[in-house]
Amino acid sequence: MKLLRTTLWYAVSIAVCVVFLFPVYWMFAVSLKRPEEIFRSPPAWYPSDPQFGNFVVLFTDGDVWTIVNSLVLAGSSTLLAMAAGSLCAYGIVRFHTGGEHLATFLIAQRLLPPIAIVFPLFLVYAQFGLADTHGGMILLYTAFALPFVVWMARGFLMEVPLELEDSALVDGCTRFGVFWRIVLPIARNGLFATAVFAFIYSWNEFLFALVMTRNEVMTYTVQISNYFGPQSTFWAKISAMSVLGMIPVMLLVAAMQRYLVRGLSLGAVKG
Repeated sequence: MKLLRTTLWYAVSIAVCVVFLFPVYWMFAVSLKRPEEIFRSPPAWYPSDPQFGNFVVLFTDGDVWTIVNSLVLAGSSTLLAMAAGSLCAYGIVRFHTGGEHLATFLIAQRLLPPIAIVFPLFLVYAQFGLADTHGGMILLYTAFALPFVVWMARGFLMEVPLELEDSALVDGCTRFGVFWRIVLPIARNGLFATAVFAFIYSWNEFLFALVMTRNEVMTYTVQISNYFGPQSTFWAKISAMSVLGMIPVMLLVAAMQRYLVRGLSLGAVKG
């Protein structure tokens, strides 16, 4: 009976993995197929003659620079949001800054539909010359990542024992020194997990990038949308660009895997 239950568990687990991973495999497969294989019926389950030229053309046409733009925007906004958000969360946890409902008010801002404010923001950005600039997009992504960072970091910082901070203060450490030397090392797993999610949000963002950028700061998500045309759709380029867009996130998650596992098990939504 135990063997049957174990076998059934593994069978169900493998089936679920296949269902969720098949779209990823299919994207990789399409990125290496010839045009006639992409539209073949019945479908070609694997590329008979892998076409790496689908990736080469992204470099020769300069489309790959949109991935570099996404890296700059997502990386910079994540660093700024983590720096400001962790300090804000610490103030809320230890000094009750803004009252007990400030964190809830901040996270409630994420409930606002982006489409409701994107065009007013575009008019403001156009007035101040911030549209289609790295600085403007970094500022925008930072502002929208901050509520999430504050809410998540608040939960992790609440797990830090107050006694450790008091002992450090008694020993002559400054308040910022306590935050830097005591709080951050203890809560680093949760903060790394928060940073990963903040990065993924900025990395996958589409609406603001579509409206706010043109040529100088176009992100890879907007570039992919340009491959859809009224007469034809370049499925091979769409898949190839999507594969390249997955690589930075996959590397980041792989590098931060141990922090993600530990951080997400600390009860980040406490309170």
